[in-house]
This record gives sequence, structure tokens and C-alpha cells, in this order.
Amino acid sequence: MRWNKFTLKTRTEVEDIVISTLTEAGVEGVEIEDKVPLTEEDKKQMFVDILPDGPADDGIAYLSFYLEENEDKEAMLQRVREELEELRNFVDIGEGTITESQTEDKDWINNWKQYFHQFYVDDILIIPSWEQVKEEDQDKMIIHIDPGTAFGTGMHETTQLCMRQLKKYVTDQTELLDVGTGSGILSIVALKLGAKHAVGTDLDPCAISATKENLEANEITEGRMDVMIGNIIDDKAVQDQVGYEKYDIVAANILAEVLVPLTPVIVHQMKKGGIYITSGIIDDKEETVVEAVKKAGLEVLEVTHQGEWVSVTARKN
Repeated sequence: MRWNKFTLKTRTEVEDIVISTLTEAGVEGVEIEDKVPLTEEDKKQMFVDILPDGPADDGIAYLSFYLEENEDKEAMLQRVREELEELRNFVDIGEGTITESQTEDKDWINNWKQYFHQFYVDDILIIPSWEQVKEEDQDKMIIHIDPGTAFGTGMHETTQLCMRQLKKYVTDQTELLDVGTGSGILSIVALKLGAKHAVGTDLDPCAISATKENLEANEITEGRMDVMIGNIIDDKAVQDQVGYEKYDIVAANILAEVLVPLTPVIVHQMKKGGIYITSGIIDDKEETVVEAVKKAGLEVLEVTHQGEWVSVTARKN
């Protein structure tokens, strides 16, 4: 399907009120393009510690909305222009010009799959659900992963660092806590390595469906993993549900900024002698996490690197 795309040039300072005005005119959704730097809160929602420098904010915002070909675009544009002219009496919206173009409908949820193909992490084969296992790989450890809308394909260096540490410490008696489980990939690797049971926590409700589908794809029997939604750092109900002093291994592949407040909390979930595997740490935050781990009373066992990313492994003595 082809769509008519309309792009309004305005000022970043008035984005919100212009979007509200577009909504009043009947526009159902708006795409925002500007050069406003991300806030610290924005960065916490992304799997990056440091973002490359972007262009300086020029104060200009482009607000785009879409109409199907069979919609009455002239009537919509007339309403939009009338509302904008009314708004100009109170607010400087800048140019306020509207340009028109056409774009193809895209399946954004699935189009990324063309870039995700099977690959190895050492001797573990990670393969998406839409690809077939080759004959020569049938005897390998195979992890079937379809991340869906939850984070976690196994391609990121931080995930691979955690996987290698899990291979060192998982036993057939391991109770694993996977903080920020995403697609469930680290739990699935641990369960494939023989772990007895895993619990995953995440803030994103999509983690529940993604993990369930991946457990089924890997033929892991029901009951070997539970997923809970909530913030284990400050939600006592989640902490209670997860349980205390019951985990042999805690894996947390998140961000340095999250690991620092998480660590003194998560020690209470770990058994004595339990192993704490962390990653998601950009290299210049290594000492920050190491200090947080030591301050929580844990013994640092190993610090490993891949590219510019770091994993810190520690033990509760």
C-alpha cells in the first residue's frame, strides 16, 4: 500500500503544542524529526552507554503524518491549515510549511529479519526461527532465537560475554536469575547447558511472549523458566516474588548506570558462594561497575572484554 506523507516544518520549542493541534484536526499519529539531544532518561531506555555526537540542535522540527491514498487529503489539509493559522495567533510555529510525498507501506516489525542470520558464539550456534539448521551443525549446541519485539539476538558483544561466563559456571543444580531477560537468550543458554531452573525479570511486557516463544522453539519444558515484569531495584513486591538467597547465578546484561543501583540490591537474591555475571558496560565505565561490585561486598573474579564492551564476574563469599 502507498501512503501520502505530509511533513510540517516548525520549531522544536513548540513541537508538543503543534502535535496537539494536528490531533485536534484529525491527525492520528505524528512522526518527529529534530536534532534535540537525548536526555539522560532517554539514554536509559536504549542499550547504549555513550552515543556518538550528533549535529547541533538548529531549533527546527519536522512533523510528519500519513494518509492512505483513498483518504480525502484535501479536506484533511484544509483542517490542518485552519488549525495552524488559529494557533499562529498565540504561538510562533516558525515556517509552518507542509510538503507532500509518497511512501510505501513497510512491515517494520519483520523487515529487520533480513539482517539477522545464524552465527556462532564459540561452539554455540544461534539461529533465528526462520532459518534451517545445516546438516553439519546438527550435533552442535543450538539456540533458536526469535527476539520479536524484545531485545536479545545474541549478536551484541555484551550478550556473548555473558554467554561465555555462563559456560564456566552453570551446573545441573544451577538456579539462575536473569535480570533484564529480554528475549530470554541468556536463560535459554543456561538451561541448555543444564541449569535446573531460571527466573527472568524485565520492564518490558513483550519479554513474556518473546521468552515463551523462544522456550518452546528450544523444546525447553514448561516450568523450567518463569518471567516476571517489574523493576527489581526498587519494587519490593518484585524482590519478594523473585525470592532471597536462592540463586547460584545472577546474570545482568543491562547498562552501567543500572548495574550500580542494582548490585547492592541483587546480593540479597544470591546464595552464599553465588556468581554475579554482569555486562552492558562500555569500557570507560568498567571501574565504576567494579567499584559498585566491591562496595556491595562481592569478590571480583574476572573482568573480560570484547571490543569496547566489558563483563564483570564476581562472587558472594
